[in-house]
Amino acid sequence: MTIWHPPPPLQWRKEITVSDHPAPRPPDAARRGTPRRTAVAAWIGSALEYYDFFIYGTAAALVFGKVFFPTEHAATGTLLAIATFGVGYAARPLGAVVLGHVGDRFGRKRVLVFTLLLMGATTFLVGCLPSYESIGVAAPVLLVTLRLLQGLSAAGEQASANSMSLEHAPAHRRAFFTSWTLSGTQAGQLIATAAFLPVAALPEEDLLSWGWRVPFWASVVMVVVGYVIRRRIEETPVFEDEARAGNTVKLPLAVLMRDHWADVLRVVCAALIASVSTIFTVYALTYAVNTVGLERTPMLWVGVAANLLAVALIPMWGGAADRFGRKPVFLFGSLGCGVLIFPYLWAISVGNWALIFGLGIVLFGLVYQAANATWPSFYGEMFTARVRLSGMAIGTQIGFAISGFLPTVAVALEGADKGAWVRVAVFTAVMCLVNAVAVFTARETFKVPTEELGVKGAPVRAAAGAAD
Repeated sequence: MTIWHPPPPLQWRKEITVSDHPAPRPPDAARRGTPRRTAVAAWIGSALEYYDFFIYGTAAALVFGKVFFPTEHAATGTLLAIATFGVGYAARPLGAVVLGHVGDRFGRKRVLVFTLLLMGATTFLVGCLPSYESIGVAAPVLLVTLRLLQGLSAAGEQASANSMSLEHAPAHRRAFFTSWTLSGTQAGQLIATAAFLPVAALPEEDLLSWGWRVPFWASVVMVVVGYVIRRRIEETPVFEDEARAGNTVKLPLAVLMRDHWADVLRVVCAALIASVSTIFTVYALTYAVNTVGLERTPMLWVGVAANLLAVALIPMWGGAADRFGRKPVFLFGSLGCGVLIFPYLWAISVGNWALIFGLGIVLFGLVYQAANATWPSFYGEMFTARVRLSGMAIGTQIGFAISGFLPTVAVALEGADKGAWVRVAVFTAVMCLVNAVAVFTARETFKVPTEELGVKGAPVRAAAGAAD
């Protein structure tokens, strides 16, 4: 005999549903397309933010020595201007600690929006700075201050964008989707270089007075677009699950140094691959124009051509890392750059434009991008979700800080001798070798399921091929 019991009051049932049992995350089918949307948003945001960051490097190589550091010796002014480019990298470790804490404690999305706004504001203000001739020593002081703020912003940008892309991606395509962040970075570098092409063609007087400022002012429009896009990005399911379960940590840095210090050190050494980028982007331009005496516009076109190829190839290299593993693709890029830097700098020293274009495109557009496309997934996969953003940010930004000062070291090594490029090439090759050793000794992670990333002793098995 069945005894009928009246249902509980509607209000009581609602309280149980809403308060005691949080709504589950939508199934994967309902979230189809999220990895693509996140990758595209990361690409656009990174392109906009790194446009701001790289126009500074181009301006430092071409005009800042004369505008902010006028001296009797042009080489000294150039050296000081290039040093301010490195200052932005010096601020990155501090920014990595602060923004890594925020991202692991409160979410990746907050960092993405904040870094974009900070970079946009500081870049616009650089374009407004008066020259040394107008306000004296205050001009370079203000320039360095704004460059420090740019470095703080950049410190959290890539780590947060990469964490977002990795944690939204299907397990078997993590390298492909995270590589889009670096494709955006190269697009930003491409746009920054292209923005200086008409500016560099101006008469010297116009270039030094107002021409160089235009690319900095133009960043305002781009940052507004990036802000609108990033405000619409969803927080990652991985972070939401951690927060829902109460697994976020109050001090991510302490947990990171306790459980992952070896991986942080490995990322620092591996991140020295960025030295190829700074040598190619800043030093080679300075060497070609100021030491060898080549025209600046064709040298800018070398960067444009190489970056055009890079933007197209980075996702392809990411797909290769998903298929063949992170380490083989990364090592191909590292060791290849260590070899190709020699003929590229030699071609500049003899002024052979055919070789400069050919070798520059192969070095930076093809070979370097194998490593560039792989590191966002490879580094992020070394850490658990609880400290992933902090681990990526701190490890990469220390390595990038070292790489950022390498153009300054290279200019000092070179002096006024056109044939001293050999010392710079050897120096760069050593950085590539250090990177290769760090990558070779790391654990291969392309078959580790996402939920087991960073877990010590977790078995390596094929990651599920979830729909994207």
